Amino acid sequence: MTDSLTIRPATPADAAVIAIIYNHAVEHTTAIWNDVTVDAGNRVTWMQTRQDAGFPVMVAVRADTVVGYASYGPWRAFDGYKATVEHSVYVAPDAQGGGIGLALMKALIAQARADKLHVMVAGIEAGNAASIRLHEKLGFQRTALMPQVGQKFGRWLDLAFLQLVLDGRDAP
Repeated sequence: MTDSLTIRPATPADAAVIAIIYNHAVEHTTAIWNDVTVDAGNRVTWMQTRQDAGFPVMVAVRADTVVGYASYGPWRAFDGYKATVEHSVYVAPDAQGGGIGLALMKALIAQARADKLHVMVAGIEAGNAASIRLHEKLGFQRTALMPQVGQKFGRWLDLAFLQLVLDGRDAP
């Protein structure tokens, strides 16, 4: 249920809750292929780096509580990829399944279009059916599967790539 949900730019005051959401994903899921948790200071630095580079960091807020966040950044560091971004979206475990991820993704896609970007890429652990369904619902197309390129929790992980073409330009 998203009736009282607000999507807004993240601020340093949101960093502690963003860290909690991030750390839950690190410790309990294969959505983030890191083993190390972070603190609020780390998330402030991450936000500032993203925002200083012109990339959004958005939070979903319900009843004055951050319940999810999303961002995008460079797909690859070469000039030829400057119109392509890779994104991430995470929802607090007790708020999942209520449309928050969808609302965050719609806001990110709108921002990417406003920024005149051409392609948004999603790299998703291939077993994360809920995330893949969410992306497909938004028009993302599966483009690649890379078997066993990652590892976590003592097993190999496959990486699915999906992409959304944001505009109809024939040339950059």
